Amino acid sequence: MNGKAEPNGKVVCIDSLVHGYGPKVILNNVDLQIRKGEFVSLVGPSGCGKSTLLRLITGQEQVQDAHRFDILGKEAGLPDRRRGVVFQNYSLAPHLTVLDNVLLGLKYQASIFQLLSPGWRKQAKKISLEYLEKMRLADAIDRFPGELSGGMRQRAAIAQTLITIDFFKMPEILCMDEPYGALDSSTREDLQIFLLELWEKYKKTVIFVTHDLEEAVFLGTRVIVLSQFWKSDMPAEKQVGARIVFDSPLAPHALSTQAKKTKEFGEMVARVKDSGINDTKRQHVRDFNLTHEDSFQTLLPGEVKA
Repeated sequence: MNGKAEPNGKVVCIDSLVHGYGPKVILNNVDLQIRKGEFVSLVGPSGCGKSTLLRLITGQEQVQDAHRFDILGKEAGLPDRRRGVVFQNYSLAPHLTVLDNVLLGLKYQASIFQLLSPGWRKQAKKISLEYLEKMRLADAIDRFPGELSGGMRQRAAIAQTLITIDFFKMPEILCMDEPYGALDSSTREDLQIFLLELWEKYKKTVIFVTHDLEEAVFLGTRVIVLSQFWKSDMPAEKQVGARIVFDSPLAPHALSTQAKKTKEFGEMVARVKDSGINDTKRQHVRDFNLTHEDSFQTLLPGEVKA
């Protein structure tokens, strides 16, 4: 394998994944395939394992058991530059200023020759300042993370990762774990549009975890629901791990938040909610939504599920 997408375009191939902590099973028999360039919105009830799945994909945790767990054409292994992540609890060095934290994202990807080049350092600072302007942090470049509000720290962490896509066309897979959770609604919508514009430009694979169902439907080309509420005869206190209970393509992106006001948008949000968020409407494995494949072909040619 060459560390890139497989010949069929799949960058994530997970088959029969089981993962947990001690006797507690968090993920139970998860199958997931993601093609290069997809924007996957991942939602589900609290405690269903969304963040756990992201940590496995990025290599921060090693999977307990799986028939197959390949990322970019080879076993997931340890974290590397091919996989970027924006955490919900920020990823900033407390002893560095906001500007230096954003520059740190570029330095991590840079070669030794670039780091030693005055021209490269000047260009890196220029684009870092441009990103901080977009993130509404131009007045905070010399401040330290401890001097910022939670929302400001989160915007700096987002800039730290997204800037590497513009500068290096890396990472290949970007995992985002509730990145906008600490932001006010106005900033949140601005950054939703900014992220979509970046995705439209580079078509990187994005896995975006959120509790906001409207955000999930607005951003994604595909929405997946991970839920522990899948077995109709099992009480919640005896859950046996989460599975994918809904997997559907979404309408093409419209780079306007007005799309959220349409009837079709509201209907999709309701479908996602009923599929796995609403624990009174549990589905057995035989009722999973696995019929999306034909319609998905029109968005990304090729097979979806092996």
